[in-house]
Formats: sequence, structure tokens, C-alpha cells
Amino acid sequence: MIIYLDGRYLPIEEATVSVNDRAFLFADAVYEAVPLYRGIMFLPGRHLERLAGGLAELRIDLDPDGLRAVCDGLVTRNDLAREEFAVFYAQVTRGAAPRSHAFPKMPVKPTVYAFASPLVRPAPEVWEKGFSAITLPDQRWARADIKSTALLPNVLAQQTAVEAGVTDAAFVRDGTVTEGTHNNVFAVIGGVLVTARADHRILHGVTRGFVIELSHELGIPVEERDVSIEEFRRAEEIFFTGTTTEIRPTVVLDGTAVGDGTPGPVTRRIADAYRRAVDRAAGIAS
Repeated sequence: MIIYLDGRYLPIEEATVSVNDRAFLFADAVYEAVPLYRGIMFLPGRHLERLAGGLAELRIDLDPDGLRAVCDGLVTRNDLAREEFAVFYAQVTRGAAPRSHAFPKMPVKPTVYAFASPLVRPAPEVWEKGFSAITLPDQRWARADIKSTALLPNVLAQQTAVEAGVTDAAFVRDGTVTEGTHNNVFAVIGGVLVTARADHRILHGVTRGFVIELSHELGIPVEERDVSIEEFRRAEEIFFTGTTTEIRPTVVLDGTAVGDGTPGPVTRRIADAYRRAVDRAAGIAS
């Protein structure tokens, strides 16, 4: 794989980063992941705008718009233009400096790392069968809206999901469902699509926002509000959304069937609309 690091394209085996890099020492960094369909970035403006917001929150001086060209360079060098589904990942750290909790007294150059690699969607028959999830306490810091590389609580929660033999885990904070370990989550309750408010408790998912827009276009009522764990467990449908998740139906939650135990009609309508939008963006004839 050819990656990008600080202005150079090079084999991943040759890439090195200083042990004094503040991402290594403090997770002092933000990142972004953008889906690629046939090598074309999907909703790139929204992704780069979110990255710009994270950089501003961390006070790292870098314009992320140049990453568009980096993505194109990686797609070309890794022959991804024909891949149905791939991801572009970019990470920006404050840079390398002697270890000290406060920012370096003298400005340092940010470290910019990026890669692009293929992804594999679940086979249609697997999607039709649906997926399982569990609920877990949300033990993350209070600024989950910043897409920071400080993901240890997410890592531990996702490992718990793996060990439980399920695909996803939904975080619960103060009795309400916030989001997944690496994605957002929706539920259909009383025929209404509900999801947590986009505040400091969740990442403001680009796919999440796009799904809300699609739902409005489809005439599906949507509410952004606190969702109690009790409501969530009684939901008619549940699905997770994200850059690499796309639209993933949950048919078993905490060992109990969701609805009738199959992907529901609202989930299917939204997933179909999402796929059509992707195909249009990638220039794929329907």
C-alpha cells in the first residue's frame, strides 16, 4: 500500500513518525474518514468541514481542503478507481515536540498522514439476515463531538462487542442512548425515526446527517432527541450509520429480537435511497 505522510507518497513499510509526535504521546490529533465509491469521495465537503472544525477546536493550524488532492493521489497510486467501495483516512496531529502537556512553546509543523484502502460490504444475503448489537455504558470524555484519535473507550467497547459475538454496541449515558462505538444509531419508535441530538455527547456523523435529509425527502418523520434505553429496547427497528457502516440493520439487541427480527421497512427505504445517492455520485447507472 502507498500512503501519504507529510508531503510524500511512499510504501507504508517505509513510513516513520517521531516518537515525540503528540498523537503518539497524548492522542493530540484529529482524523477524518471519507467513503469512496469507484474512487470518488462521497460528500467530501461535509467531511472536510467537520475535520476543519476539529482542527479549530484543537487549535491546529492546517487547511484540510488540500486533502482532496491527496485522496486523488492515493486513489491513483493504489488503483482504487474501479473499487466499488473504499475509504480515505486522514489524520492530522499537532506535530512532534518534547513531551509536555501544554502546547509546544514554539510552533511545530503538524503531522499529516493519510491512506486509502478497499472495503468489503456485507453480502446481500448477510444484510438481509441482519446484525446483532449490545448496549454498554458510555465512558467517553465529554466532547465526543470532536473526532479525536483518543478512542480507547471506543476500542474497549468494540472489543466487548466482538467478544459477545455481535457486530455493534450502542453507548448509554444517563439512561439515554447516544451512539455506537464507531457509528451513529437510529431507532424507529411508533413509526417515527429517532436519534440522539447532535450535541457534545455524540459525533456529528456525516452519514447521520445525510440519512436525516433522505428521511425528510422520503416523508419519514424524524425526531432528534434523547432516546431512553427503555424506548430503544422496544423499538420497531434499529440501524447504525457511518462512513464504513453505511446503513446496517440491527435485528437482535441484547439478545432480544428487534421488531420481527428482520430489517424493517423504514430501514430498507433509507438504505435503498442511500445506495441510489451513492450510485449517482459515483456515476453508476441504476
